[in-house]
Amino acid sequence: MTSILTTEKARLAALRALDVLDTRPEPRFDRFTRLAAKCLAAPISLVSLVDEHRQWFKSRCGLGVEETARSIAFCSHAVEMNDMLVVENATLDQRFADNPFVTGEPNIRFYAGQPVYSDGQPMTLVQHRHQV
Repeated sequence: MTSILTTEKARLAALRALDVLDTRPEPRFDRFTRLAAKCLAAPISLVSLVDEHRQWFKSRCGLGVEETARSIAFCSHAVEMNDMLVVENATLDQRFADNPFVTGEPNIRFYAGQPVYSDGQPMTLVQHRHQV
């Protein structure tokens, strides 16, 4: 059986191998986030990468910050689950009810995040968030 630590080490190695962390915005990712936001009527759409300590946004639509601490990242949960995460109402979900993005700006209520894989590891999350 593979331990969680071993799996996380492999995931982080695959993430680093992509060589995209802290790179400049790219039109192909930005087109995707804008299209997803429009099609899903989501005011926030992101392509994010989760490393050891943070969630960094390769592309973002509707959110002004470039990164957040991993400890408050919704998508960190999706990466750990290795599956799609849908939160219908973040104020009623004990994992997120006290999250600063729920209790304050941008007042997240709905979240959906889907892992995207590289070398079999969940790397990037395409996520959509709705506010109050």
